[in-house]
Amino acid sequence: MQKVTKEHIEKLTDYLWEIPTSFRKDMLVPARILASEQILDDIIEDRSLNQLVNVATLPGIRKASLVMPDVHEGYGFPIGGVAATSYPDGAISPGGIGYDINCGVRLLTSSLKMKDIKEDLEALGKELYAKIPSGMGKGGQIRVFSEQMDEVLHRGAEWGVKQGYGHKDDLAYIESKGRLAWADPSCVSQMAKNRGTDQLGTIGSGNHFVEVDVVEEIYDNESAKAYGLHKNQIVVMIHTGSRGLGHQVATDYIRIMINAMQKYGIKLPDRELACVPFNSEEGQNYFKAMCAAANYAWCNRQIISWEVRNAWETLFGKEKGQLRLMYDVAHNIAKVEDHVINGKNERVIVHRKGATRAFGPNFEELPDAYIAVGQPVIIPGSMGTCSYVLAGTTKSYDITFGSCCHGAGRRLSRTAAKKQVNAPVLKEQLRERGIFIEAGSFKGIAEEAPIAYKDVNSVVDTVNISGIAKKVAKIKPLVVVKG
Repeated sequence: MQKVTKEHIEKLTDYLWEIPTSFRKDMLVPARILASEQILDDIIEDRSLNQLVNVATLPGIRKASLVMPDVHEGYGFPIGGVAATSYPDGAISPGGIGYDINCGVRLLTSSLKMKDIKEDLEALGKELYAKIPSGMGKGGQIRVFSEQMDEVLHRGAEWGVKQGYGHKDDLAYIESKGRLAWADPSCVSQMAKNRGTDQLGTIGSGNHFVEVDVVEEIYDNESAKAYGLHKNQIVVMIHTGSRGLGHQVATDYIRIMINAMQKYGIKLPDRELACVPFNSEEGQNYFKAMCAAANYAWCNRQIISWEVRNAWETLFGKEKGQLRLMYDVAHNIAKVEDHVINGKNERVIVHRKGATRAFGPNFEELPDAYIAVGQPVIIPGSMGTCSYVLAGTTKSYDITFGSCCHGAGRRLSRTAAKKQVNAPVLKEQLRERGIFIEAGSFKGIAEEAPIAYKDVNSVVDTVNISGIAKKVAKIKPLVVVKG
């Protein structure tokens, strides 16, 4: 198929670009790119824009297929992709959510400042590494079987709180309160459940981490005050998802959908986009299983928070060991939402793959303290660069179905990063900069080196200038725990 080049892309604004439907006859809607011109030049180098065009062929797709400035190649959908399909008969595609269902980020805030912690950073890293299981396939001490597993899949973070892994107040500060009501554990295969038996409270490998950060800069005082953030404050970021359970759910249903597409007369340019109508039996079963896996992920992050809180209290005592949950957002998920399209309110199935919900002020799900300023959006950088907290805006509804970027976005594959990075040297270089790394292998450090990622500052500046989210705070890593 013809590769997308810059000549095929029309400029709508300084930050929004479009590949029109005239590019390929099977496109049902335009394909749009949220990016600065410099970022756009980088994006063109890989296959992500061709994948974006493929997404524009999905049955029932509405308005446009979209990518955020952190976009890079993925399975079927590009990572950083957003697509909304008509409810209830538009397509649902596991490739539009990803294998790590409800991979997401949460941020915990402390009462400590940099001066209170700087002598304890190395010890804190070791304590967190000891308390939080990490690594490929690594299990933890918590095991759930049969009815207990079904309860986790049904209740999500609520189950974790009920078991003593957190506070009831935590739930108000999690997207969807940490539970999707559509979840049906009977739609999750036994193999998927088996893979999740011992993985609650674990971060896994790849780009997942637990990170201690310091708030380096405040951009919006009103939003920062509402979120409980202030300069020099110590915070903790957690990034992980549904582990092997979510991966197996995706694997199971991609196979089912590839076999079912012919029955529904669906033809696509890439089998990795495998999809079925949302209201079909296969579509409903997948959505219910995806919701269950999303609940598992929220429970997982809830238990990891409990482990972090235990490590914190061990080192700093009860008085200074209190960590408050600021917010938890998903960035690999599909949700049924209402959006205005061509001046009319429509119900759609919004696929977000490597994209974060960024709803603005007065969104009823938000806790009272956040209603006036909008939903927190947490954007990780890399283990050697800064990360950001943003606030969603009402403008995001018009441009991106209420969505924003989810991170810096990879620029090098893991294989390429390993070839270019000397992990022991990098670890020492980061240590000299005051960043302590605890990881299970040098391989993991090399794969996730800062050089492997785009410039998070440019990515965040793009979404800030576009108006879909506004910068609230910049945070800098001090301790990074990885698999």
